[in-house]
Amino acid sequence: MVNIVVIGGGWAGCAAALSARQAGAEVLLLEKTDMLLGLGNVGGIMRNNGRYTAAEEMIGLGMGKLFDITDRAARHSMVEFPGHSHATLYDVTKVEPMVRRLLKEVGVEIRLMARAIDTIKKGNVIKGILMADDTVIEGDVFVETTGSTGPMGNCLKYGNGCSMCILRCPSFGPRISLSQRAGVEDILGQRGDECYGAFSGSCKLNKDSLSEEIREKLNRVGVVVLKVPEEDIRVEKLSVKVCQQYALKEYAENIVLLDTGHAKLMTPFYPLEALRKIPGLENARYEDPYSGGKGNSVRYLSIAPRDNAMKVEGLVNMLCGGEKSGLFVGHTEAITTGSLAGHNSVRLALGMPLLELPRNLVTGDIIAYANERINTKEGLKKRYTFAGAEYFERMKERKMYTIDRQEIERRVSRMDLTDIFSEKLV
Repeated sequence: MVNIVVIGGGWAGCAAALSARQAGAEVLLLEKTDMLLGLGNVGGIMRNNGRYTAAEEMIGLGMGKLFDITDRAARHSMVEFPGHSHATLYDVTKVEPMVRRLLKEVGVEIRLMARAIDTIKKGNVIKGILMADDTVIEGDVFVETTGSTGPMGNCLKYGNGCSMCILRCPSFGPRISLSQRAGVEDILGQRGDECYGAFSGSCKLNKDSLSEEIREKLNRVGVVVLKVPEEDIRVEKLSVKVCQQYALKEYAENIVLLDTGHAKLMTPFYPLEALRKIPGLENARYEDPYSGGKGNSVRYLSIAPRDNAMKVEGLVNMLCGGEKSGLFVGHTEAITTGSLAGHNSVRLALGMPLLELPRNLVTGDIIAYANERINTKEGLKKRYTFAGAEYFERMKERKMYTIDRQEIERRVSRMDLTDIFSEKLV
């Protein structure tokens, strides 16, 4: 029997748990809050730009169950908005219970409100995870997907203070870097001004607080673009965003709203008084973060050095995924890295060679490319996503971007990797 412990229940952790379970392991998923998916509960954008290519690769590799959920939970598909094509917008109010049910159905054990605070080691081997209630959870291999946001002190030091975001540190306790507790120094991402971290790239508005006209259009077509008054345009704010694929002047000159159940406001924060000057937003109210008029959560403050198989450097039996594994942005990117980490956790436990996804797949190339770039000063200021910015340009230059499903399926097949993540190893 192989016992895998996944710490952190965001998209990366859920993907790691699913892929490890599909490989035949007994899997325990630990999540410090009362919900899975973390930032996936306020995200909702899939399949935009190169994420379409990556999603279809992951389906071909055997991780179709999670993408089936986001497709089924979609409020809108093939949405166009500034700089982005053929996006799917999933309903953030529905997707978490669907993922939780899936993991339970396949046999993943889930423990909520279970906060990990330290590792117990013998040499460079992790023997167990110390929990906040002083219990110890043992396993053969551990996958850390705790993200890079929090604790509150980081949002105060590198941002504008706790913005009361979906992660709810005051309620469920601060995030702790387990790889760092195990003696591996964290890497910190930077923004353009070389300050550490970056603000989460969007907020949620209560849809009922918007005008009837805006609500109707959001519900019908999924996107509304409103002009920002000239005196309130702040182009410089784009440089603090996590999501550099939205750091376009259109997002400074306009309010872009997307329908993900709430109204997703594509800016890191926006003063409420200024927001209410815009016609149709006179009664606008923030849904997440509650202090979105002042700030947002700060991310990319806890990245573990790792190899391209997602194994943490310096530790024998820990892997990582999601933002813990690099300067990645987005759900598709989290699912990609988490899936590989979960699959390789079982290979590691069995003494098998670890899988590295080949670089002629975009899912393999982004993992390797981000790992190369993080070792450079300029690379620490970048974010890597299939949806835009530097990496999407690379996809296009290398002619890897396509929405032809059959072509993507052939790519995976040529590598002899079809359904590799659903192959039983135990």
